[in-house]
Amino acid sequence: MAEAGSVTTHLQTLEAEGIFVLREVAAEFERPVMLFSGGKDSIVISHLARKAFWPGLIPFPWMHIDTGHNFPETLEYRDRWVSKLGARLIVRSVEDSIRQGRVMEQKGPDASRNALQSVTLLDGIREFQFDCAIGGARRDEEKARAKERFFSLRDPLGQWEPRNQRPELWSLYNGRRNPGEHFRVFPISNWTELDVWQYIQQEGVELPDLYFTHERECVDRDGTLLAKSDYLGLKPGERYESRRIRFRTIGDMTCTGAVVSEAANIGEIVAEIETSRVSERGGRADDRVSSAAMEDRKREGYF
Repeated sequence: MAEAGSVTTHLQTLEAEGIFVLREVAAEFERPVMLFSGGKDSIVISHLARKAFWPGLIPFPWMHIDTGHNFPETLEYRDRWVSKLGARLIVRSVEDSIRQGRVMEQKGPDASRNALQSVTLLDGIREFQFDCAIGGARRDEEKARAKERFFSLRDPLGQWEPRNQRPELWSLYNGRRNPGEHFRVFPISNWTELDVWQYIQQEGVELPDLYFTHERECVDRDGTLLAKSDYLGLKPGERYESRRIRFRTIGDMTCTGAVVSEAANIGEIVAEIETSRVSERGGRADDRVSSAAMEDRKREGYF
């Protein structure tokens, strides 16, 4: 474990980099938006944005793509945090995309709306003519995300093509785009999960209760603990059991796996992450569809 002094210096460097990227977004783009999920990474970015533009308000709106299968705690936190920071929130719903025939809902016990978010997101970007969407992806999360640059160009169909990305030398970011193209920008690309938690601890950032240990009924589905909900169907032989769990990542209830844990505060979570050998997305059922599941969704316009 690094000594406190070196950790502080490291976090200060990451914070300065994130703030610099956010200010570059404000300077280079006309209509940026921050994607907000209510998860720890988007919360950290919103905290960085508040610092970047203090004492003014954050100069771009936030957009949440609501699957309709969110944890209630996530939505409660979202509304409270948005109000606290004085942000303007835009919500676009996968449910509306389904009603409009833009996407088709999956059926069966493994059905999830998580992959359907791409269409709703791209429709929202076109509706408001956003030229940049700020997200919380980190390079350590998953191998497809390790290919991302800070400024990630998307074509007129919202697709990501790694061969078309621009070089980023000496922290110089190229935001030039052709009509119909837009960028995804990832200010915490160089952060790890441990960095995020140490920063949250240092800054005293408020988080949803889902991140801390609590009692919840779950079903073990192929090694993934899924929380009981109205959106999750049981397979033959499956049953719910009460477990002491918490969540390392927060998403759609139908595919977000919990971990067995007794970490009740941020200090205990930091200690737990320091010894973990499994990625936080290791518990995401949607990432187990194939080895290239994330990359396939990114090519379709996924966050």
